[in-house]
Amino acid sequence: MVNRRIRQFEQGDMEALGEMYALVSAQEDVLFWWVGDEENWENVFCAFEGDKMVAKGQLQIFNVVPPGRAAESKHKIFMNLKTLPGREKDLELLDGLYSRLLKRAHELRGTLSREYGTILCTGNYAAEESYHTYFDKHLGYLPYSRLYTLHRDLNEPIAAAEPDSGLEAVFAPLDSPEQREAYLELEAEIWPDTPLGMERLLEYQEHPLWTSIVVRDAGQVAGSLMVWQEEQTGIIEDVFVREPWRRRGIAKALLSRALSYLKEQGLEQAQLVVLTDNESALSLYKSVGFQTGRQEIRYYTELG
Repeated sequence: MVNRRIRQFEQGDMEALGEMYALVSAQEDVLFWWVGDEENWENVFCAFEGDKMVAKGQLQIFNVVPPGRAAESKHKIFMNLKTLPGREKDLELLDGLYSRLLKRAHELRGTLSREYGTILCTGNYAAEESYHTYFDKHLGYLPYSRLYTLHRDLNEPIAAAEPDSGLEAVFAPLDSPEQREAYLELEAEIWPDTPLGMERLLEYQEHPLWTSIVVRDAGQVAGSLMVWQEEQTGIIEDVFVREPWRRRGIAKALLSRALSYLKEQGLEQAQLVVLTDNESALSLYKSVGFQTGRQEIRYYTELG
């Protein structure tokens, strides 16, 4: 019988984690979360055989629905579960770690408003077939979404783009609580089912080079996006244009300004994520030089 221990991650596990990460990341197209800061470690569980970390899983509250939204809205908790290469079909190992993660997911669910239900989601790259089989066939998770990661080479020319006359894309740092609340209200208007929430906004703002870029019309926000740096890549997120201002060149102007900003900061690559079936968005991003990369497939289950 295998002498296996499953427990929460600790500071002394960093070396074992580094060894596991090196082996897992040596494979192509594997989605592996890092453990983050110590305050997050209560959401990270590891399986050890002897001194060797053979599997790791962790959770993160991803979307918190604010009061007053549609009754069918759902809070979202995401999970990332990985084993060492060659152990992806070890159901005893996966089930042991998953049971600990599921228990913790219910604890996290208890911290969220009972006004809405909560779903537990997981995502893996398309090539990670063993994990799709585990969650879909073995655990009975349901299909949730498919996303492309798009990449843009910032060494290539960036075409200038301006919105209609009278509109201008400008930087908006959102450095006051009132500005953040106003932004989140608008963001929830665009994506009522997946609102960003204050916690994630503050998390994003901690990244290097973070800023938002907005287009205003007579004082009203017509469109916006966020941008920041992760490692050596620029990330573009939350691209939206409000309904009355669509088809006026606003999205392309925002993207042009964001790409130029990242290039001016010395970065060479930009990246964003889009649903694979969002043809209008895919067409827009390709028109400003983005190329399609890996596909991520997500599944979910109800937590109640």
